[in-house]
Amino acid sequence: MPDSGTQPRSGGPAGGSGSPPAAARSGPISHAIFRLARIHRMSAGQLLRPIGLHPNQELLMMQLWDAGPQRQADLVAMLDSDSATITRTIQRLERAGFVRRRPSTSDRRVTIVEPTAASQALRREVERVWNRLEELTVDGLDDDERRVALQVLERLESNLGRAGVEAD
Repeated sequence: MPDSGTQPRSGGPAGGSGSPPAAARSGPISHAIFRLARIHRMSAGQLLRPIGLHPNQELLMMQLWDAGPQRQADLVAMLDSDSATITRTIQRLERAGFVRRRPSTSDRRVTIVEPTAASQALRREVERVWNRLEELTVDGLDDDERRVALQVLERLESNLGRAGVEAD
């Protein structure tokens, strides 16, 4: 593990760069996405740890910083998560002093989540971490390769999003 906690481990892809397990050989792209997502999340975790966050907590904070106070149910939808996970995330962020929960003034059954003033210093750190994560992720790619990679990733996401709708 890095001594400062600010730079992820280097090396090959998570799970090795060899051939995928026999059961995954019919889906080499899916297996590569799994490996990439795993190491990306691990890298994000290592970069976020020094500022006291875990992966996905920063995504919730980004939503609050950009959109302001939000209904907890809306955060579930925006982050494409489930209610229990968002509740735990909010509780942890509240204990750390980065968010505050309050009942809605128009509907006391609704919980509003808002960023605290203390979270504004965290915002600069999150932006720095995401900048570093992006640098690590696209290291060695030129502008055209970055553009193509983003287009391909967006297309793959769209494909899976449509498949999820069709499966319902």
